[in-house]
Amino acid sequence: MTGQPTSGQRKKAVTKRFIILMVILTVVMFTVWTVISYMKGSMPGDYEVRQGDILMRDKKYDQALERFAAALAEMPNHRGALMGRAVIFLGMGRDAEAEAELTYLIDFLEVSLEPDDLTGIGTLAAAYGNRGILYDRLGQYEKALNDYIEAIRIDKEGMEGPGLIDKLLYSQGRTSSVLDRARYLYEQFQNPESERVFRIPELDERQFMYKP
Repeated sequence: MTGQPTSGQRKKAVTKRFIILMVILTVVMFTVWTVISYMKGSMPGDYEVRQGDILMRDKKYDQALERFAAALAEMPNHRGALMGRAVIFLGMGRDAEAEAELTYLIDFLEVSLEPDDLTGIGTLAAAYGNRGILYDRLGQYEKALNDYIEAIRIDKEGMEGPGLIDKLLYSQGRTSSVLDRARYLYEQFQNPESERVFRIPELDERQFMYKP
């Protein structure tokens, strides 16, 4: 009979459909793998840290701390998790815990950081800056200035102040950067002790905490 595909033609058609199906399946699986890889993070604990960051932005601090703890269980010394916990402790007024967390993070980064690790360098500068803010609030101004200077030395650009997104999320009006505060403290230390004014509440309240 004419018009009926031969056995060879049918085999070619089946093979063609199979190839098309496999191409589609490969594209779909690659897309799914890419999404899962992004969601889970490239390193153990990254996914949990992203969850913690979102919860922290929503001021759900207890839940955020649980996520950061989960990240540290996945990867001990995860710097994003350590910084997240430190920022929450600072915000909650848990000063001793904040100091311990920041000091641990600084010590860890200073012995493990690679020279070309830009994210790590930014985290180290932020840790010094945040510990400076803590000492500043506790009235330990010399220690605060020393930490501010170290933060600026490591990453001056990062210490000039928050970016636009951070301003929209966290700040009300003008923020005070580590660089601003370091300059102010330095100027006060040049004055006679009786003339030094370290605390200006309306400005101090605008000081911004850093989380890379």
